[in-house]
Amino acid sequence: MQHISNAIRYVGVNDHEIDLFEGQYRVPNGMSYNSYVILDEKTAVLDTVDARFTAPWLQNVAAALGGRQPDYLVVHHMEPDHSANIAEFLKTYPGATVVASAKALAMMGEFFEGLDLAGRSQAAAPGAKLALGAHELTFVPAPMVHWPEVLFSYESSEKVLFSADGFGKFGALDVEEDWTPEARRYYIGIVGKYGAQVQAVLKKAAALDIAAIAPLHGPVLRGDLNLYLEKYNAWSSYTPEEDGIFIAYTSVYGHTKAAAELLARTLAEQGAACPVVLCDLARADLPAAVADAFRYSKLVLATTTYNGTVFPFMREFLAHLTERGYQKRTVGLIENGAWAPMAAKVMRQELAACKDLTLLEPTVTVRSALNEASRAQVAALAQALLA
Repeated sequence: MQHISNAIRYVGVNDHEIDLFEGQYRVPNGMSYNSYVILDEKTAVLDTVDARFTAPWLQNVAAALGGRQPDYLVVHHMEPDHSANIAEFLKTYPGATVVASAKALAMMGEFFEGLDLAGRSQAAAPGAKLALGAHELTFVPAPMVHWPEVLFSYESSEKVLFSADGFGKFGALDVEEDWTPEARRYYIGIVGKYGAQVQAVLKKAAALDIAAIAPLHGPVLRGDLNLYLEKYNAWSSYTPEEDGIFIAYTSVYGHTKAAAELLARTLAEQGAACPVVLCDLARADLPAAVADAFRYSKLVLATTTYNGTVFPFMREFLAHLTERGYQKRTVGLIENGAWAPMAAKVMRQELAACKDLTLLEPTVTVRSALNEASRAQVAALAQALLA
């Protein structure tokens, strides 16, 4: 268990039973649902866990409390993977007071039919403090990161920011892996639409002296926190993390794939110094592909015309980009069509909702298969990408 200190104890659980988080994100290394106990003159339990882990979580809580009765249950976020055991906790510890935002307290009545919080709840106003003794929590509203009721809290004596889903990642805590890729995929997929709101809470956090960040998923972050803060600043401001060219394609009979591969080879031949990444959208993990589109500075979309629009995997990919506010990138287009190429027109229409995009010329049009004219267009697109 990743205890923060003798006074701040970890009581969360690892989930290796799950295959799809939130019904769509593949999590081959599982998930963690984090919960903490603060032991002082008064005791506070911070958040619960997924409903499938009620018993082990309550055992962890009891072990940390060592026979004491908790004074408070602090709820930072009402998503069920964190709040599912509020009612069970109150049955086990009927003397505890629930502390949460006013919106979270209202949601509890929706999630738990018949739950009576009369005399057992306390709304956490912005900047309100919860004194536990030597430890004190200050509540920082974080609306739409990524639900409207979300709170962060800051414990001043040990300088710990409890960040709800912020700074979280996919993966259980008993699996060693690099933080960035799965934190990026988690952020872009789940929080990515709400960059402005994340920027607002980052500004609030900048005023705090933070020694550790304790999210509701993933490891407690310690040491030099600049890496994590810089990544979050880039992701939430829609700034590319690095110069690179991400080529996302769909192909029916291989001709559009051939055009995408020709572009990658041509870029290498023309001396591309940045990464060039090819992605077959039909076979890729879609959230990972979306995250890579946000990671790199340039994107090439290559797809066939299909039923007068674009191939389904490309259509879904575009929907994920636009839903998450894709912007501040350079984009090239490759279309294929045997008798009526329409893909580039459709892609432009989809991308029209995105801010600050630079659409490169030429658009490459492949009529069924590559020929001299379309190969020349690929070469010209490569030059434009490297200009």
